[in-house]
Amino acid sequence: MTEEKSDKRGWGAGLRDVGSLGVTLGGNVRRSRRRRKSGEAVDPYVDTDFKSIYNDESSTVIADDGVGLAVRTHITGGKDTLPPELTVIFVHGFTLRMASWHFQRYDLAERWADRRVRMVFYDQRGHGRSDPAPAQSASIKQLGDDLAAVIRAVAPTGRVILVGHSMGGMTVMALARSHPELFSHTGRITGVALVSTAARGITEAGLGEGLNNPIVDALRISVRYIPRLVQAGRGITRQAVEPVLVAASFGPDFYSPTAGHAVESMIQNTPISTMVNFLRALESHDESTALPVLAKVPSAVMCGDLDRLTPLPNSVRMYSELGDDSRLLIGEGCGHMLPMEYPDLVNDGIDSLVQRSRHARNRPTMRWRWGAAQ
Repeated sequence: MTEEKSDKRGWGAGLRDVGSLGVTLGGNVRRSRRRRKSGEAVDPYVDTDFKSIYNDESSTVIADDGVGLAVRTHITGGKDTLPPELTVIFVHGFTLRMASWHFQRYDLAERWADRRVRMVFYDQRGHGRSDPAPAQSASIKQLGDDLAAVIRAVAPTGRVILVGHSMGGMTVMALARSHPELFSHTGRITGVALVSTAARGITEAGLGEGLNNPIVDALRISVRYIPRLVQAGRGITRQAVEPVLVAASFGPDFYSPTAGHAVESMIQNTPISTMVNFLRALESHDESTALPVLAKVPSAVMCGDLDRLTPLPNSVRMYSELGDDSRLLIGEGCGHMLPMEYPDLVNDGIDSLVQRSRHARNRPTMRWRWGAAQ
């Protein structure tokens, strides 16, 4: 895959209509075509164990309010005793878990086999194997604080690159808004990848629009005042919420029952309280003020052109505000689960970001102390 430096002048046109993006972008951004399925309906991931990521080194990070976050760590480069040259932290999306990064965990580990890279994955609060999220803590700001806690605990020194998918990308933005010093020329974060996400506008299109219905409105009220009733009515919740998320996960030509079942299982095993409380947070989220902070470091913005949860114009808008050292990668025919549907595109984008971050401004390697960049 070839990368091109983009001239971002004249990006105002075409943001309202995805169909016009090809004209608007012209030669400025290279569109990458994903691999199409073969003539026979063969599941390429039939033997994939999407739970194997939990076999990695295990730890628990305690967030500032006492919630325990399940963390898994893998360091590439074999049994070398040298400290990692950098840490890459992966942050998953709404109603998912760290297993959604399966292909990044294993494919990038192979690419970086001759380098010392610490790969960190964790389940966001209320998701996967992490502790439940108290209702008052189900906010994007709290998720940003959780990410800060993970950095302090598992990557106290060295350069850090953050990779966020969907709500995970919003988590990265929340961290930038609360702790801009980490992204400054003296900060330790040297690169950011935003995958299938949005800085704002969730209620205007995509996720907010698709889940804006009376049943979900009723769930929002019930989960706060009568949570046991919501748990008992899980079937109603599934009818209202889960089909929207599952249907939008992949593009129409993608074929892998195994991957589809893995995503559906992640969604169905997310507690109803987590689902409804964070849905409310997504609807009110606006992290647009974080973009100038993120623009201080190299970045990669990735999205499927058929993403119905966080539509492509959201990514184009973010890319246009992230400075000259940003790259936009578009998965043709892909939906919201880009890391699983087109892993090569996402892995290429992350790998390139790691390479570019090495040439970024010199960053310190001392221990990060809370509230200040060392």
